Amino acid sequence: MTRTTRQPPPLPARTPLPLDGIVLDVVVPVHNEERDLEACVRRLHAHLTATLPFAFRITIADNASTDRTPDISAALDDAVAEVTAVRLERKGRGRALRTVWSLSEAPVLAYMDVDLSTDLNALFPLVAPLISGHSDLAIGSRLAGGSRVVRGPKREFVSRAYNLILRTGLAARFSDAQCGFKAVRKDVADRLLPLVEDTGWFFDTELLVLAERAGLRIHEVPVDWVDDPHSSVHIVRTAAEDLRGVWRVGRALATGRLPLDRLARPFGDDPRDRTVPGVPRGLARQVLGFCAVGVLSTLAYLALYSLLRTGAGAGPQVANAVALLLTALGNTAANRRFTFGVHGRERAVRHQAQGLVVFGIGLALTSGSLAALGLAAGRAAHTTELSVLVVANLAATALRFLLLRAWVFPQNTSGSTR
Repeated sequence: MTRTTRQPPPLPARTPLPLDGIVLDVVVPVHNEERDLEACVRRLHAHLTATLPFAFRITIADNASTDRTPDISAALDDAVAEVTAVRLERKGRGRALRTVWSLSEAPVLAYMDVDLSTDLNALFPLVAPLISGHSDLAIGSRLAGGSRVVRGPKREFVSRAYNLILRTGLAARFSDAQCGFKAVRKDVADRLLPLVEDTGWFFDTELLVLAERAGLRIHEVPVDWVDDPHSSVHIVRTAAEDLRGVWRVGRALATGRLPLDRLARPFGDDPRDRTVPGVPRGLARQVLGFCAVGVLSTLAYLALYSLLRTGAGAGPQVANAVALLLTALGNTAANRRFTFGVHGRERAVRHQAQGLVVFGIGLALTSGSLAALGLAAGRAAHTTELSVLVVANLAATALRFLLLRAWVFPQNTSGSTR
């Protein structure tokens, strides 16, 4: 059974947001926070009233609390005009954020932990780039230069170790995934939320990874942060859940399950999408990409051939066939991704099969060249063999490009890399 996914329409270019109506919706996800909830919400409300030059709302997202949190939330909803309470019957910070952000009509969405460990003076710098249209997401960072953090060594180690895992395992470039102080434009959230699977603590990390893969601008704000000694977060359990999330997303990226073709700069005004004089497009761009892949493949082929001939003692025909086969697989995969802009797993096996047919043609050219050399010169020197193979591979490469462009990837010959 084939599942079809509706492609969302492209978003307009980034523009400053109008300041009429509610501009910012600050979500405070809570679970059994009866002790701190009212004081923290009133403190947050007083700060926003005093510092923001536009309308805002505070949304308390209660996810399955079993203490007096729902009653306190409802009382705050009644008492403070800018406060709204939402009740969810299932637990999960990610689930709470997804629900409220999906329903909110505010153009900028933010969230912060109820303990207000992050200094509230960082809130306006957090959301200002989103309102102006400069950035798409913003995060508070306890690891950025200029931040001032007070916390125990165990939490410090866990935080830095986790971010190191993200950088090495998922190639993440943002500095602090776990700080409960983030914001996103509503149009961006509507595009990314359907792709985020996690409903717990890994939710915002997954959102950030997808945003980076989409080429979005993530603004980082150094924050002052003081650890809450009464925090209800279970460090070991949360770390285990996060590691499972890293493994799931990493595996999805490696196997092509994530729809990266839908995330490749679909968000409007990106200078990399513009035609620049002197920058080759279409056929010329593909030729350059193919040549770059070809050079690397040829170097790998020659290294493998020499290794098999001089190190393993294989004959010239066997060494040529094995080296060409291995590099052909890598060459097809690289050209598929970088030269012709094909992403994901769809038709990957078919493309490799077609690539092997092209490989067979290249093998016939190079093997025929070796056979002709043997007839003409008998036992030729190794350097002579390499010279003949280079010439034969150049001819095979030109034919390979024509076959890849006209037969293997006929729908991706416009120069698009989406």
